[in-house]
Amino acid sequence: MNNQEFVPFLQKNWEDAGFQKPALIQAEVFAPITERKNLVGIAPTGSGKTLAYLLPLFNQLELGKPSQLLILTSSQELAMQVVEVARKWLTGSGMKAQPLIGGANVKRQQEALKKKPEVLIGTPGRVFELITAKKIKAPNIKTIVFDEVDQLVQGQSLQLVQKILKAADNHTQRLYFSATADVVLAELNQFETDLLIVDVSKEDDSQGDVQHFYLEVSERKKVDQLRRLLNLPVFWGMVFFNQLNDMGSAEEKLLFHHLPVASLASDQAKMSRKAAIEQFKKHQVLGLLTTDLASRGLDIEALPFVINADVPLSEESYLHRAGRVGRMGNTGVVITFVTPQEKADLTKIAKKLELTLAPIYLFGGELLTEEPVKQSEPKKKNKNKKGKRRK
Repeated sequence: MNNQEFVPFLQKNWEDAGFQKPALIQAEVFAPITERKNLVGIAPTGSGKTLAYLLPLFNQLELGKPSQLLILTSSQELAMQVVEVARKWLTGSGMKAQPLIGGANVKRQQEALKKKPEVLIGTPGRVFELITAKKIKAPNIKTIVFDEVDQLVQGQSLQLVQKILKAADNHTQRLYFSATADVVLAELNQFETDLLIVDVSKEDDSQGDVQHFYLEVSERKKVDQLRRLLNLPVFWGMVFFNQLNDMGSAEEKLLFHHLPVASLASDQAKMSRKAAIEQFKKHQVLGLLTTDLASRGLDIEALPFVINADVPLSEESYLHRAGRVGRMGNTGVVITFVTPQEKADLTKIAKKLELTLAPIYLFGGELLTEEPVKQSEPKKKNKNKKGKRRK
């Protein structure tokens, strides 16, 4: 990839962004995407995957032709984040990117489609609804991108993805991206043939220095430890739970103690979720409590901490949660709360991901990497020593 290959508006946006050279995944997929090959792109979280597909595709967009590019995402939050990036890189082109997500007003989206946006970005349910209603002309779609594909080929999403592919033209280019796309190659091969696999996960060195720790704690003391973390002057981080009810209970207790936290949950209204992310980005809240909903694609610039209040249920879950820190060369810390019963589960995950885990301690308002020496309390003097009587 050479930025001299860019059309003028992309060249200007590249220079305005101050980029010197492309990230590895961006360089590796530029030519095959330009040549309209179908591919799977695998690269670490925070390594520039969004621009890896946007740049070559935007370089070929035609002004005034509607629905040329469809980008499917695994969550509303990721869709809106891709919209934000897309609009930035379309500056000066006269072309439009339209979000199509569930939870938003469908009639407004239908009206927006009448303005013939060149780029559509959305979640599978809403996109298929609009294709079925003939508001999106599926044969117009030249390329479909599946962002966080390992999430999109699970459960109900898989059926929707297959229906969208069936509605599209047989010659539609198909691009699949994720940090863990390799875990779903078998599923992809069920409805795809001749996919080019571009995997830079071993060679990519864009990830910054991320340290991985575990903090031993009993189940009932987890919220107490979160309280202590949130009181540290250096703390600003995302806190992941496995279950919504545990997250809700922790949020209630932390808010009772007037700690600046917000939550991001699948059962919240779209505006509540958007407000929580905005407050967190602006440091108005110091802890964003969430589930794996926010472990995909959510890009919080220079985030220093990720806390696993529960041991993740899989290696993929750990990888994506941890991927919120260390993005594009930044440093970060991942701390996993672990009960004695869960320690073996965490060790197994770390071994499979080839991570070095070290213990960490919260003591005296500080995070310590060496076990603190707790001073024993001075013995109380016995005022009733033998042979002496109190008067």
